Parts: sequence; C-alpha cells; structure tokens
Amino acid sequence: MAIAPLKNITYSPATADDFETLAELRVAAMRESLERIGRFDPVRARERLRNSFYPEHTRLVFADGRIVGFYTCRPSGDELLLDHLYIHPDHQRHGIGAAVLKQLTANADEQRKPIRLNALRGSDSNRFYQRHGFVEVTADEFDIYYIRHVASEPRDSTA
Repeated sequence: MAIAPLKNITYSPATADDFETLAELRVAAMRESLERIGRFDPVRARERLRNSFYPEHTRLVFADGRIVGFYTCRPSGDELLLDHLYIHPDHQRHGIGAAVLKQLTANADEQRKPIRLNALRGSDSNRFYQRHGFVEVTADEFDIYYIRHVASEPRDSTA
C-alpha cells in the first residue's frame, strides 16, 4: 500500500524544552544507518545531539500539522553549518527533506553563503545531499564532509 505524500510543510522555532522529542527523533532517524555499521548506541546519539544542540538555530519541521523532523543550521563565519537534518523514518521518501533543503539552500544563496555538513559514511543521506548539489570535501573513518557552494547568479537573458 502506497503512502500519500504529506503536504503543508511548516516550520516552528525550537526551544530548549524540545530536546527530548528531538533526541528521540534523531535516534529513530539514524538507527538503521548506525546499526548497519555496528555503531548504534542511543545514549551516545543523545549525547552527540546534546553537544551540538542550538535551539536558537533549530527549526521543527511539521507536515500536515505533525512534527516529522527538525534541522539545525547556524552561521559560522562566512558559511552556514547544517548540523542536523532529520526526518522521522515513517515520513522519509515523501519529499519533506528535499523541501527543507530547498528552503535552506535558497536562504543560503540569498545570503551568498555556502553550506557545510557531514553525513555518516554508508548512510543513504550521502546520495540525498549529493543530489542537492553538495560535493565531498574530505572524509574520515565515520563521516563524509560536504560543501554546497552558493548558486551562480542568474544570467541576464537580455545581454
């Protein structure tokens, strides 16, 4: 049975009180990828989120009025860092992550700032980010690091 894509994607600022909900969502979203490489540890996953949780730069993602994910995108010098982008597994592959990334990249282009991020080696998220214009910069044992440069200025068709 095919699941209909969700519509009406909206965003809401996060608060420190959202941490527990977001930690559970992150664990659910990363579980399969981490299990695949033998590194699933829900306590460690929560600690990693705690160490990089910036509520002032975090937005909750809602689809049809239900929280389905979150992202954290924060300024860092002349760049933006996409620390987190997680969509609950029950809502993946419905275009929600693509819609979030489209909004984030449009904002980055408007600010004329590249976006940096890292993704777990072996995760499906690597193909997702590559499809959206991110290119690999470097890698280590567990992560691949990407950048998405500012899109070129639109060409003037009258020139």
